[in-house]
Amino acid sequence: MITSRSYGKTPQGVETTLYTITNQCGASVSVLDYGGIWVSAVVPDKDGKMEDVVLGYNDVSGYIPTNGYLGALIGRVGNRIGDSRFTLNGKEYRLYANDGKNHLHGGKSGFNEKMWHVKSVGENSLELSIVSPDGEENYPGTLNVKVTYTFDDECAMTIRYEADTDKDTPVNLTNHAYFNLNGEGDILGHKLTLDCSRLTIVDDGCIPTGELRDVTGTVFDFRGGRIIGQDIDADDEQIKNGKGYDHNFVIDGEGFRRCAYVEGDSRTMSVYTDLPGVQFYAANMLESVTEGKKGKKYHKREALCLETQFHPDSVNHPEFPDSVLKAGAHYDHTTKYVFGTK
Repeated sequence: MITSRSYGKTPQGVETTLYTITNQCGASVSVLDYGGIWVSAVVPDKDGKMEDVVLGYNDVSGYIPTNGYLGALIGRVGNRIGDSRFTLNGKEYRLYANDGKNHLHGGKSGFNEKMWHVKSVGENSLELSIVSPDGEENYPGTLNVKVTYTFDDECAMTIRYEADTDKDTPVNLTNHAYFNLNGEGDILGHKLTLDCSRLTIVDDGCIPTGELRDVTGTVFDFRGGRIIGQDIDADDEQIKNGKGYDHNFVIDGEGFRRCAYVEGDSRTMSVYTDLPGVQFYAANMLESVTEGKKGKKYHKREALCLETQFHPDSVNHPEFPDSVLKAGAHYDHTTKYVFGTK
């Protein structure tokens, strides 16, 4: 079942709408048409107690201006592009630098700041779309984007990203939801498993060097499960570069497979995707300027993000999986977050 209600107006006076999908168990997720933002996920523990495990705000004003990209759909290119430039088909494109000298999450005004068109509302799914015109944020090609959110009776939130373009252009769509499976407090006691044997090494600006390093014997080896707070401040160059965990992991295997499993005190979350990488970000720089849904501001390491993606700066690294969408080709990738209990 889907219900909707007003979520306030943007500074330009545009009315926004929050859509809530409720399953047969009484669990629900909510998505906002502004920014395609995943606002909430109210899911049970083993005793049936419901808790909202996604950080967010009580109305749209909390998301404006952008602060941490909470829950947002990210594009045209998620994560960073080094030196805010890339060369494609012999032409150099210069982008807006909004992360030091680098380009982050689509630039000055990414997809997280757009009003998304609600194409359809199903029994348990919501289909959103936008058109990103040729030259927007200096990216080539008109990009038609469709994102479908589906929430089922197994408490699984599936996000399907689709796009088409009339010119070759880099595309890397993701969602920036912040999860806390306990609902509040820090996530340093959460246990994380990543089905990833390699890590994308970054410089002090979090731009990949091109090296994919084996995680064996390092503080980045989450394959057997690791408490997040155990080594988050370790004396390690990569930890220092990310100010904690803020790194892309190369997902083992191919096709649609599990990439991550998170355990809180009484809830779990499994993440599946067909994309090659996942950014594990422990909210090292989270500092909200607005009170969240529970009436208090959010702070450092109160949540974690698992952003499925092509590797950061892949447009400048031919050795990485290719994130360029060719004219006439179809971008079609899916990520699923399955909430459980323990």
